[in-house]
Amino acid sequence: IVGSLERFIGILIEQHAGALPAWLAPVQVAVLNITDAQADYCREIAEKLEKALPQHPLRVALDLRNEKITYKIREHSMQKLPFILVAGDKERASGAVAVRARGNKDLGVMPVDEFIELVVKAIASKA
Repeated sequence: IVGSLERFIGILIEQHAGALPAWLAPVQVAVLNITDAQADYCREIAEKLEKALPQHPLRVALDLRNEKITYKIREHSMQKLPFILVAGDKERASGAVAVRARGNKDLGVMPVDEFIELVVKAIASKA
């Protein structure tokens, strides 16, 4: 039975070219900070995302490394994550996040609650 499960997962990954849909992706959202000054804000965002759906918490990766933001965005884009959130000083001041969807689609800056609604819809649509 293990062999058939492995084949199924292999076919699924091959079918989606590694870009699994949001409901199936091992990590659904990556939260990135620009500088160390936003680390606490990013932790708050990650915690809020994890608690957004009590029955099925969002799978969130928090990247607080001291690297260039373009490097971190590229690295997470190569992992084919469904959503990447970037938080800088402007976003922290307004209580929002800059949102990028898979495929380098920039969705702009939006409040965290609005992003949670977007993710919930993406997961519910199973697309």
